[in-house]
Amino acid sequence: MMIQTDMFCFQCEQTAGGKGCTKVGVCGKDSRVATLQDLLLYQLKGIAYLGSKILAEGKMIDEGTTKFVMDALFSTLTNVNFDEKRFVRYILEADSVKENLKNQVSSLDNLPNAVYYRPPEDVEKMITDGKKVGILADDIDEDIRSLRELLIYGLKGMAAYAHHAYRLGYKDDDVNNFFFTALAKTLDSNLSTDELYNLCMELGKKNFRCMEILDKAHTETFGHPQPTEVLISKKKGPFIIVSGHDLKDLKELLDQTEGKGINIYTHGEMLPAHGYPELKKYKHLVGNYGGAWQDQQKEFDGIPGCILMTTNCLQKPRDSYKDRIFTTGVVGFDGVAHIEEVNGKKDFTPIIQKALELGGWQEDEEEKKILVGFAHKTVLSVANKIIEAVKSGQIKHFFLIGGCDGAKPGRNYYTEFAEKTPKDTLILTLACGKYRFNKKDFGMVAEFPRLLDVGQCNDAYSAIIIAIELAKAFGVDVNELPLTLVLSWFEQKAVAILLTLLSLGIKNIYLGPSLPAFVSPNILQVLVERFNIKPISNPENDLNEILSKK
Repeated sequence: MMIQTDMFCFQCEQTAGGKGCTKVGVCGKDSRVATLQDLLLYQLKGIAYLGSKILAEGKMIDEGTTKFVMDALFSTLTNVNFDEKRFVRYILEADSVKENLKNQVSSLDNLPNAVYYRPPEDVEKMITDGKKVGILADDIDEDIRSLRELLIYGLKGMAAYAHHAYRLGYKDDDVNNFFFTALAKTLDSNLSTDELYNLCMELGKKNFRCMEILDKAHTETFGHPQPTEVLISKKKGPFIIVSGHDLKDLKELLDQTEGKGINIYTHGEMLPAHGYPELKKYKHLVGNYGGAWQDQQKEFDGIPGCILMTTNCLQKPRDSYKDRIFTTGVVGFDGVAHIEEVNGKKDFTPIIQKALELGGWQEDEEEKKILVGFAHKTVLSVANKIIEAVKSGQIKHFFLIGGCDGAKPGRNYYTEFAEKTPKDTLILTLACGKYRFNKKDFGMVAEFPRLLDVGQCNDAYSAIIIAIELAKAFGVDVNELPLTLVLSWFEQKAVAILLTLLSLGIKNIYLGPSLPAFVSPNILQVLVERFNIKPISNPENDLNEILSKK
């Protein structure tokens, strides 16, 4: 067993030197929080192993345990929770969950150490223990470690989507049980690379189902998104900016602020909320503020209003707005006010009072708007027109340009790529990567806007459904469509989505801005050979290569 001296983390695209963060996370988490996250994950593996035994014995896992595993996994995702005290509580709660599960299995003989481990109450001792169970703790083959981490990060991403669906009352036992069976396998030293690879592909399929459940949760709760113009300039008056991904939090805040003279703005991945009928009906949901997550420190700097972070992506708040940013759900940062859920409800009174106290912007800006709301139902409702435009030669190619944004140099590639796409092509986009170019005017192709905003990162489901249904209509395989995926990744939800795309057999994906540090050269070679994954180069070369083949 190797003991880490400080920390080791390489789960996100921005990891230091493209190899791993060893002193402090590029995301801002310190070594103490990173080590506590490692210990929490170790606890979750022990819980998962017991859960897998319970399932193997034909019994069910209680809902509370499933929710805890889902939320705890989500809390370790990049830019979600930086609060040391919250992780101490998670670790102690995990111990209680695990002890309860021990009483439900028929035998406790010859199980992995993670099952028997009991955490100390003292945080310093926890950190000492955490250094013994981190990513590099096991002396194992590089490719085995690579596939284990790929599986774990995919599970973290899927946990985020399952969390959002669960909050709206939607779940799937097959998806939920996979958290236990798959995470338990990361403790099995006898698994081969082929077996771990197959588990990663199975995760991709489970995540597709998970995103389908979340799509159903969103559309049955808030209606199917509709093409909608969204204000991207400021309006006079008090305001609250809502960031993250959780539509239920937004809905509750809209209900509690109605009639109080407070304007609500979306931020980051919340932009697609404006397309949902049950959300857009609120007159005080006035627009979208700012761009992608990595610009929040300068965009929130000293603003005369409040910010609510519902999920990732949170950065360390500057002192100029630390007193006016609030977290909720699994999100946390030391010294930042947190709004808890009590009996299924959240009381947003503190943030409402603070917004009124701050007073907001003093005057209106000149109006500017962008268009959102092109999810699968909207796009497929005009599928016949799209097909005719392709057959007539008006639309020559489709590009899906989207994914995560980030601060690391090289992401201007996506702006330049979008700008250089020919006028007779159509661009689908989703997730916060779209902020690189979604305020530009791309004009029209046939009778459609050339840029169609499909939604959040989880709305990759919409993009996949659009591709599958168009392929059916043309009578071809998805890989035979005049369609190219040009994706940017940053964190673990993007990992889950990539595994979903690969599990569906989708090939020729252009991926950047850099390849995952946790994917070993041998595993990368397997993915390249099987799926023809291509690292991005430069927009001109990649476009020429794509269009010459099509």
